[in-house]
Amino acid sequence: METLGRILLVEDDPKDVELTMTALDEYNLANEVVVAADGEQALDYLYYRGNFARRAHENPAVLLLDLKLPKIDGLEVLSQIKKDEKLKMIPVVVLTSSREERDMVASYKLGVNAYVVKPVDFHEFVNAIKELGVFWAVINEPPPGSVRKR
Repeated sequence: METLGRILLVEDDPKDVELTMTALDEYNLANEVVVAADGEQALDYLYYRGNFARRAHENPAVLLLDLKLPKIDGLEVLSQIKKDEKLKMIPVVVLTSSREERDMVASYKLGVNAYVVKPVDFHEFVNAIKELGVFWAVINEPPPGSVRKR
């Protein structure tokens, strides 16, 4: 059996976290989902700081990133990831409620791999997460340094 890639979910809305986890768990799409509630926690995870100082040394197979985050916003998190040689190859999917063109343009300029606007409808949201999970955690070949055993 294959070990699927870890997903780092950066989301401050507990309801969206719960929906995302439910959708991923329903299809066993990831062997581990790490949740960061704000941009600072996401960077702590990626840089092995604080509560994440002793985490496994593999990068996530994909990072699902909300833009509107407390402490450090998603665009700043994305900017720091894409400037760092050790992190820049991690696929980053912006998963946000923002339909603002400036957010989309800024995300792509910073090197985001995909920009997904969260559907308002519950079933559409769950289906979107399932599709993201299947593609990024199963179908897509993750960059070197991500866990994936066959």
